Amino acid sequence: MLALYTVTLGISALLLFWVQPMFAKMVLPLLGGSPAAWNIAMVFFQATLLAGYLYAHLSHRFLRPKRQAMVHLVVLALAFATLPIVVAADLQPPGSGHPVIWLLALLTLSVGLPFFALAAMAPMLQIWFAHSGHRQAANPYVLYSASNFGSILALLAYPVLLEPTLTLGQQSLTWAVGFALLVLLIGACAWSLMQHYQTHGADQRVRDGIGLPDQVDWPRRLRWLALAFVPSSLLLGVTQHISTDIASAPLLWVAPLTLYLGTFVIVFARRPAIPHRVAMFIQVPMVLVFALLPYWHIYHLRLILPLHLMVFFFVALVCHGELAKLRPAPRRLTEFYLWMSLGGVLGGAFTALLAPNIFDTVMEYPLALAAACFLRPRLDQGPMTVRKALPLVTLVALLALPRLAGYEPGDLSSLWLLLYSIPMALLVWGCHGRPLLFGLAITAILLAGSYDNRSDEIAISRGFFGVNRIVVEGSGDDKVFVFWHGTTKHGAQYADPARRRIPLTYFHRLGPLGQVFQALDDRLRQVAVVGLGVGTVACYESPGRQWTFYEIDPLVVYLARNQGYFHYLSDCAPDARIVVGDGRLSLRREFKVDGSAPLYDLLVLDAFSSDAVPMHLITREAMAVYLSRLASGGVLMFNISNRHVNLRPVLADLAADAGLQAYVQRNHPKGRDKQHSGSSWVVMARNAEDLAPVLASAPEDSPWKPLEAEPGRRVWTDDFGNLITITYFWRRFQGDNTTLR
Repeated sequence: MLALYTVTLGISALLLFWVQPMFAKMVLPLLGGSPAAWNIAMVFFQATLLAGYLYAHLSHRFLRPKRQAMVHLVVLALAFATLPIVVAADLQPPGSGHPVIWLLALLTLSVGLPFFALAAMAPMLQIWFAHSGHRQAANPYVLYSASNFGSILALLAYPVLLEPTLTLGQQSLTWAVGFALLVLLIGACAWSLMQHYQTHGADQRVRDGIGLPDQVDWPRRLRWLALAFVPSSLLLGVTQHISTDIASAPLLWVAPLTLYLGTFVIVFARRPAIPHRVAMFIQVPMVLVFALLPYWHIYHLRLILPLHLMVFFFVALVCHGELAKLRPAPRRLTEFYLWMSLGGVLGGAFTALLAPNIFDTVMEYPLALAAACFLRPRLDQGPMTVRKALPLVTLVALLALPRLAGYEPGDLSSLWLLLYSIPMALLVWGCHGRPLLFGLAITAILLAGSYDNRSDEIAISRGFFGVNRIVVEGSGDDKVFVFWHGTTKHGAQYADPARRRIPLTYFHRLGPLGQVFQALDDRLRQVAVVGLGVGTVACYESPGRQWTFYEIDPLVVYLARNQGYFHYLSDCAPDARIVVGDGRLSLRREFKVDGSAPLYDLLVLDAFSSDAVPMHLITREAMAVYLSRLASGGVLMFNISNRHVNLRPVLADLAADAGLQAYVQRNHPKGRDKQHSGSSWVVMARNAEDLAPVLASAPEDSPWKPLEAEPGRRVWTDDFGNLITITYFWRRFQGDNTTLR
């Protein structure tokens, strides 16, 4: 019986967490690849999980388990009738603005009922097991570890096995088969329950054996809520942080979620692999290192990514460990999971829905981290004294000291910064026994570090597609306004009116883009750019040239047109047409609606979210859209400059699949303007003759090299993509030491 319940819960959880990245990937091509799409989807999944837990709680309260089993089998049958899961074809995303409502409606119609039916399984099967008469029925919480273990298997298998080998259509059909198998297993559990059902006895054995409380008061419920809220908020915060700089893709969605679920496996196990006191001890230095990170200005992914994930893991482990300690007797099991799920929904909604509208930066991430410090259990049980508060007072004085002296800690040399950090660490350690002091200490360090990093900022805006900032660098004639999206520079312009028309960053005249405009100047009448940035490309203006910019983020359009900062559009192409919306969708929509829409002599693809790659722009279907809008003799250009992924193999395969000629150039602006950035670009055309002038104009130190596809390698489509093979880590594993920036 225990094996049957364990396998059923494991498969249920596997399907539950398989459908999340699968359907989110189906939706991404319709939403411009925004990392926010996953966060909105996560809020929906958490809310549906809450609905499932509420259904399990109410059905347990008002129905006997036997009748509850019959009702749920009917719900499963109705859910099975909606399979296989597909994106509802009659729902199209809005052309501009925030597609939150549209995405939530799409999720409800396409996956709502099957997910709801699966969501109720964990508490429902546990309460069935509590009444099964099994010798371990007194502690059904051990099944929650099995459930989360199945979830982890699904999440690990998705980017490593399922995504690289199965198309989305094949995944959907396989998922439907798994759902049918699950219905049979649940039927077997229901039959077993009817054969061995026991009305009383489980709760009494729990009180006698392991001491779980039978009564629950409101302070305990509110603590359940808070302890579930914070890790859920952190989950979405860390996911958005890492996916913003690489790609919005299942590979990066599942890593934090796997750690999140792994903490449940540990804390609800009969013998936790990491004892609670050990987790509490490790949490202190991990959070401290994270809080001090802004002072060191370290941005290397190899260091930052593991640190973010480890901090998140131990913070969630401590919070969920406290949840496990506060769990009630089985009679209150469904109520416990209901409150825990409600905390998860509120935490997710705070990060994905509320925070972007009340904070101009990703403030919710450090706020959740600080809140976790306040939720630590109290180790020092003695009364508060002035001596115990002294470390906190000293820490605040130490943080204020550099500013009183007229400089910022981030400007210190590494040695002085180390000497500055050591006493801060010791003072924080002196506060760790009391949650109030420890939380205030970490909050003070986070606030001070945030102040340092924003001292040169003159404008900031935040929307569905991320955080946009404008900062000032240099002074005098070298003063420049720089546009940052996330952690990546997306454009810059000299403040000096005499130098405002000079293209900078990746678009300078000596780089690949400048070479193409110089070589094909007389052929480029119609030019389109996907990704506006600050409008730098517009200053390759020529008499009679018509410009069209496609930009998904209305806030970026506002910043590019704001003449208080950037003047590329107003000075060089004031009549440029700007289309607000996803570039690929807008190009396709124009082609279908207006057969007389102009064909482009040059189409530039430069759409990034921070440093992340919108993967829906580099698929076979996307390439077909581009070619449908490319004039005879036209040229495609892709900016593939990236710190973390190598897009050359993907574009090589796409070019070969479409029968195009393709070349790549890595440009290093040595000894040139410091505002010139190194970059990598790919050019494509239908015929070699169309690219001949471009190849001939390349400098000797940065030639255009043929981009050749590897035979047998699978072409990326909307249905298939394999991010893991093009990441920095995989390249190093394969012995490829090239860098793209």
